[in-house]
Amino acid sequence: MPPTGGMPPVGGPPPGGKKSKTPLIVAMVVAGVLVVALVAVIAAVVLGTGNDGGTAGGAAAQEEAADGSEPEHRKTWESDGDGPEHLQEDGSVVLAEKGADAPVVEVYADFQCPACQQFEDASGDTLQRLATDGEAIVHYRPVSIFSQQPAPLSSNSLRAAAAARAAADYGKFVEFSDLLFENQPNEGESGFSVKDLSAWGEDVGIDDAAFAERVKEEDEIVDTYVDDYTPRLTREAQDKLGAAKLSTMTVGELIEWGDDNGVDSSFLDGTYVGEVITATSSVSDRYSGDDAFVGTPSVYINGKMVDHDDAFKPKALKKAVKDASPGEVDTVHA
Repeated sequence: MPPTGGMPPVGGPPPGGKKSKTPLIVAMVVAGVLVVALVAVIAAVVLGTGNDGGTAGGAAAQEEAADGSEPEHRKTWESDGDGPEHLQEDGSVVLAEKGADAPVVEVYADFQCPACQQFEDASGDTLQRLATDGEAIVHYRPVSIFSQQPAPLSSNSLRAAAAARAAADYGKFVEFSDLLFENQPNEGESGFSVKDLSAWGEDVGIDDAAFAERVKEEDEIVDTYVDDYTPRLTREAQDKLGAAKLSTMTVGELIEWGDDNGVDSSFLDGTYVGEVITATSSVSDRYSGDDAFVGTPSVYINGKMVDHDDAFKPKALKKAVKDASPGEVDTVHA
């Protein structure tokens, strides 16, 4: 089975957002500062080790390409600025032909997640084609499963997601996302720099200087969140509540506690960084049982999780879509 990007992050929403039901896991102390970490399995999936399924998924796509059923490379769809991209109020993006009556395919991915990159290489092209052929409504819902990890893992993830959200303002989300996955930094390496993100915006046709400025502003929010806010919040909670209590709290509860105890999260208000943190927390509340969100990439058709093996195989994914009934998008157009 292809590796997933790990459990839902211990990243919580800014005030007013839904709380993640995933408890905080107190994992390590670095330079005297308590750090909140993901479950231990994350190390294996970030490195792409412990399971060869992701590679197998890519190989399956290549095999299908060889017999002519699917192309070897992506890029079947490019936005002309008036294409089928539809920005939603929550910052997600719907790719669909106008008036499409088709199954809704939700894709949850983190731009720093290696398995998500493998999924995009294997099946991203198929989803774009299904959308432009009117056979699917593809709902891209970026998340940051690494938002509470130390830099550069967290900062890469958040900076990329915020930049993709900015690209969505110009109808260039899909093309920009392609470049993010193509240029994904290795685990542990700094990447997705402001300079590169701005240049990639130009590469996909965004010629508005406001895009680069927004990318820069969001980068400053990322630095504040990763370098100052999260360590302080965790340290304050550790000192006043103790490790035992802290380990039982959701991140939403921790952020709310911080707001009540002098650790202000309002700097996230109105930012794309705050938006993706809220989206990440909300997905844990959206699904449960067999369909519970447990990592990235996660693909749902009409609210039912697609088997991970099938998600990485274009033929199987296409069949699952074609076998499904029309669905409804659960967000509102911006």
